Amino acid sequence: MNSVDFILAKRRGQEHSLAELEAFLGAYLTGEVRDYQASAWLMAVCFRGMTDTETADLTRVMARSGDMLDLTGLPYPVDKHSTGGVGDKTSLVLAPLLAEAGATVAKMSGRGLGHTGGTVDKLESIKGFRSALSDAEFLRIARELRVVISGQSTDMAPLDGMLYALRDATGTVDSLPLIASSIMSKKLAGGARSLVLDVKVGSGAFMKTLDDATNLARSMLQIGRHAGLSVRAVLSGMTAPLGAEIGNAGEVLEAAACLRGEGPEDLTDLSLELAAQVLAAAGIPRSTEELRRLLTDGTAHQRFVRWIEAQGGDAATLDSLPLAPGEHVITAGRSGHLSRLDALSVGRAVSALGGGRQFKDQEIDHGVGVRLLAKPGDEVSSRQPLMLVRHRDGRGLEAAVSLLESALGIGGPSDSEPLILGVIEG
Repeated sequence: MNSVDFILAKRRGQEHSLAELEAFLGAYLTGEVRDYQASAWLMAVCFRGMTDTETADLTRVMARSGDMLDLTGLPYPVDKHSTGGVGDKTSLVLAPLLAEAGATVAKMSGRGLGHTGGTVDKLESIKGFRSALSDAEFLRIARELRVVISGQSTDMAPLDGMLYALRDATGTVDSLPLIASSIMSKKLAGGARSLVLDVKVGSGAFMKTLDDATNLARSMLQIGRHAGLSVRAVLSGMTAPLGAEIGNAGEVLEAAACLRGEGPEDLTDLSLELAAQVLAAAGIPRSTEELRRLLTDGTAHQRFVRWIEAQGGDAATLDSLPLAPGEHVITAGRSGHLSRLDALSVGRAVSALGGGRQFKDQEIDHGVGVRLLAKPGDEVSSRQPLMLVRHRDGRGLEAAVSLLESALGIGGPSDSEPLILGVIEG
C-alpha cells in the first residue's frame, strides 16, 4: 500500500476499490499508516465525496475491523438507530414492544455526549442495572427474553472509533459518506438483519434541514442494500424535545408510562411508527393498532420489567426512580400560544445541570432534568408554569435557566409542525 498514492487518488476524485480501502485502513488500524495520513485522506473525502458502492465498501471494512455479533438462531433480529435527539427515549419503549411482537432486540448502545442522551445512561439510572455483560450472558438473555441491551464494546468496529476521533479533531465530521458509514458500520457489526433508522430533523438534531436528513437516510439505506439488510428510515421532527421528560431518570419513568399505555402522544406515536416499520422490514408486519394494544393491555410493560430484572435492575424502583430534589419553575412571561421550544437549548440546559457529558469519561447526574409542562401550539397564560427544572444544590441552575428561557417563544396561534415528516423504504 502506497499511502500517498491512495490519498492523491481521492484528492483527484477517483473511486477506491474494496481492496484499496482494506489495505489503507487495515494499515491505519495497525499503526503503519499515521494519523496525519489518515487525516489527509478524510479531508480529501470531505471535498470529493464517495460513490454509493465506495461508501458501502468503507462501511464493510469498518464493521469487520473488530468483533461482530452473531445473532444466528434468534428469531427476527431487528435494531433501531436514532441520529440523536433531545428527550428521545424510544429505544426503551421499542425494545420490549418489539420483543412482545415476536422480534428479537439484542443490541449494544452507547452513552450520551453533548446535548443528546444515551440509552445506556438512561438504563443505568435504574438501581442495579448492569450494562456490562459477558457474551454468554448477553446471548442467554436474548434467547430467553428476546430483548437485551448492553454497553457498546470497544472491540466492535474499532476502526470507526479511531476515524471518528480524527474527524472530530480535524474538522471532517461534516461529510455524508463518513457520517453514514460511521453509523452503519456499528449496525452491520451488531448482527441484526432488519433495521429502522430514526433520522431526526431540526434544531435539536444533527441534520437541520429535511433535505439533508433525506440525503443521509438514502445514503444509509444504500449501505444496507449493499450489505443485504432490510432497512427503512423514518424522518422525524426535532425542533422541540420528544415527550415531556428530558434527563435520564425522568426519561425512564416516561418510557415505563408509555409501555403501560400512559405515555405522551408524540412519544407513543413515534414509537409505534418505528416499531411498525422495522417489523414490516423483518417480514412480520403488525399494524399500529395491534402494537398499541400491547401497550394498553400491559404486556409490553411486563416484558420491560422482566428484561430489567434479567440485567440486574431493581424493578420495584421503576416507578420511583430518585430525582434531584431541587426544583425551579419557569413561567410564561405573557399570554399567547407557545410558538417555539428549542430542543437544542433544552438539551444544553440539562447538560449544564450535570445530566450530560462534554467528554467521554465524565460522570453524570441521572436525577437532574427538565419536565415540560406545555408543548408548542398550546395556549398559555401569563405566569403559567411552562417547565419544571430539577437540580441538585443549584449546580448549573443559573446557566440552565438562561438557556431554557431563551428556548421559549410565545406568539399568536400557528400550525404545529408534524412529528413524522416521511418514511423511506429501502
